[in-house]
Amino acid sequence: MTTQTPSPVTSGLPSGLAAVEQEIARACEQAGRERSSVTLIVVSKTFHASTIAPVIAAGQRQFGENRVQEAKAKWLPLRASLPDLTLHLIGPLQSNKAKEAVALFDAIHSVDRPSLCAALAKEIKTQQRQPLLFVQVNTGEEPQKAGVAPQDVDAFLAQCRDDYGLTISGLMCIPPVDEAPGPHFALTAKIAARNGLKLLSMGMSADFATAIQFGATHIRVGSAIFGER
Repeated sequence: MTTQTPSPVTSGLPSGLAAVEQEIARACEQAGRERSSVTLIVVSKTFHASTIAPVIAAGQRQFGENRVQEAKAKWLPLRASLPDLTLHLIGPLQSNKAKEAVALFDAIHSVDRPSLCAALAKEIKTQQRQPLLFVQVNTGEEPQKAGVAPQDVDAFLAQCRDDYGLTISGLMCIPPVDEAPGPHFALTAKIAARNGLKLLSMGMSADFATAIQFGATHIRVGSAIFGER
């Protein structure tokens, strides 16, 4: 990542967060987009609350976690003092954790199978709480990775709506690590567009600038801010 002199907007931020914010601003400018069109989700999974504290103090309020139990332990004590905090579940979700996930998270990025849809629909109705829902697309059709195959997404979205009454707001993807991410972002954006979905959860520490070029509305960045785990 190119080092720049901090702008007035980033001068008071922790160094990792400032560098990421500069890169986001640069990518948005190159794409002809407003910075406000991109939501930075700081991926705080596996990091202790003390490590995250400076980022919270700098005003960051969007955070991503992979596991329900870890998120509960870390964030429940903080939520009372941070009413504007937004928590995103960005990892796979087991159906038997749907109750806890709906109660804790404001967005779930990993909807990918009918059994999970049924569990989420039940809890959304019971709890009267509606997190943002993203369908995860397995753009590389990798057998070890969760997500719906690209050719099945249209039908799955219809199933979410018609069979389970779920409101899906966007798509999420994680490109294969050994392939250029651009084509995977482009494919995800194309599927979203034809289904009238406005939100795209695409891009992580290594490729979020590219994701912004392809229309990402939510980027998930951890190691570029905190360092390697």
